[in-house]
Amino acid sequence: MSTDLTFWYIFGSVAVINAISNGVFSYMIYRYLSKHGKKINYWWNLRFNMPKYLGQYRKLTIEEDGKPGNLFYAWIISTSLFLVSAIILVVIIATGK
Repeated sequence: MSTDLTFWYIFGSVAVINAISNGVFSYMIYRYLSKHGKKINYWWNLRFNMPKYLGQYRKLTIEEDGKPGNLFYAWIISTSLFLVSAIILVVIIATGK
């Protein structure tokens, strides 16, 4: 198996796993905000306005606990890892031999 294909599998898997985990974390943040009285249209707003709702989640958890909730950091990390792995995939595909 070629090295490019191995990297493609590795970074492709990381991208898919982080995309799925990001969706799970988004849903968990949605549920948390809904339980605390925030009205959110999940199918439209949560997908396209997640940074707004992430800020609300952060503010709400800081008011309650004095620090941002764990889902805040989990969402940031999964999004960052997804973006990095997707960029690396694009580079691998663009420079593929």
